[in-house]
Amino acid sequence: MWRRTLPVPLLTMASGAAFAPGAMVANRPARRAWGVLALLCFVYVVNFLDRQLLSILAKPIQDTLHITDGQLGLIGGLYFAFFYGFIALPIGWLADRTNRVTILSIACAIWSAATTACGLAQTYPQLVLARMAVGFGEAGGVPPSYALITDTFPPAYRGTALGIYNLGPPLGAAIGIAFGASIAAAFNWRDAFIAIGAIGLITAIAVRVIMREPERGATDTHRDPAASEKAPFWGTLKMFFTQPVLMRASLGSGATQFVTYGLGNFTVLFLMREKGMTLEDVALWYALVVGVGMSAGMLVSGRVIDRMTRVSRVPYAMAPAVSLTISLPLYIAFVWSPGWPLALVLLTAVMFFNYFYLSASVALVQEEVRPNERVLAGALLLLVMNFIGLGLGPTYVGAASDYFLAHGYHNSLQIALYTLAPFYLIAIAIFLSLAARLRREDAQRGNVG
Repeated sequence: MWRRTLPVPLLTMASGAAFAPGAMVANRPARRAWGVLALLCFVYVVNFLDRQLLSILAKPIQDTLHITDGQLGLIGGLYFAFFYGFIALPIGWLADRTNRVTILSIACAIWSAATTACGLAQTYPQLVLARMAVGFGEAGGVPPSYALITDTFPPAYRGTALGIYNLGPPLGAAIGIAFGASIAAAFNWRDAFIAIGAIGLITAIAVRVIMREPERGATDTHRDPAASEKAPFWGTLKMFFTQPVLMRASLGSGATQFVTYGLGNFTVLFLMREKGMTLEDVALWYALVVGVGMSAGMLVSGRVIDRMTRVSRVPYAMAPAVSLTISLPLYIAFVWSPGWPLALVLLTAVMFFNYFYLSASVALVQEEVRPNERVLAGALLLLVMNFIGLGLGPTYVGAASDYFLAHGYHNSLQIALYTLAPFYLIAIAIFLSLAARLRREDAQRGNVG
């Protein structure tokens, strides 16, 4: 298996290549690399903006289509994740064998057209079908982007590059909150879906015209002679699901996303229904919280990963474990807080610490596999963590809220969000287990863990 090069006495990889001390020292990225990263980040902004509109506009959608919290959780969770996770596998396999830029462009066009269809939905089943189509398109967005970044930036800069790329979710969510809530308040929630879908279609064209496909493995410190070969689909799947490091990173990320998506898909509804915010308040203050809290977490985590993993892989797991430990009491205080101003202050800190896992897990998985396996490996990472987090998190919170409401609790959504706290402990335990595994492997290979 392809392994991250560490500055220790000669190491021999599965490919048979020997690596010398100091191999982690890499050249700086080419100037064009930052332009590629900027465009990929913008595509991710559009991707996440489309995805988050449903949760941002949950209240007016519920009022129009008369749907429950449980139905809302299914649309934003299980129904979406089913297509998003499983369709990503054949798309990832295809992208590893063909042009990743073309795949990304087509995917962007599909999810943008489907977003427009969400705005035209007149019934709950129509909205479900449109959201499934959004998931189908978005399945081809992130995995090819992970591989394109990895083949554009050398190893010593990948944590930072992936941290910048992962600004897509907070920026997309913040813009979606400000833009979507403002349009919904001034016009109609349907107009927000239609307008943002149109922006995505223009972006899809720009990707195909501007971006060029990089050579696979082009920036790796030591070139894998098999990088240009076509990796087998079933062989890559077997490798991924039997590799303890890859599986623990995926499961730890999935447990974390159970919290982040379970909370994220209901935050606006929670703030409006139980904390007294209006759409106008959401458009300004909640947008700032997401933009500042999540963005800072993504940037800082990327830099931390690059600095701390120069001599050991253990920080790939310890950084998420520590950050989630800090976040847990802040999360409980956020759910408890009596008013929305204090809730937003606490939520800013929660968002900062909640997202350290993402850059760490993505960078670890991308560097643990061969260059010709990176898109499919990224898709498998997303399959595991999104099926657990995106598929089950919102579905669970919505169902729990309906359950508590049926049993006479008027603050049902608040109680449902409290029940997410144990999943922090599960995620922390998995990342600590991953850290122990990485420490043992590094020690066996002569590294100081």
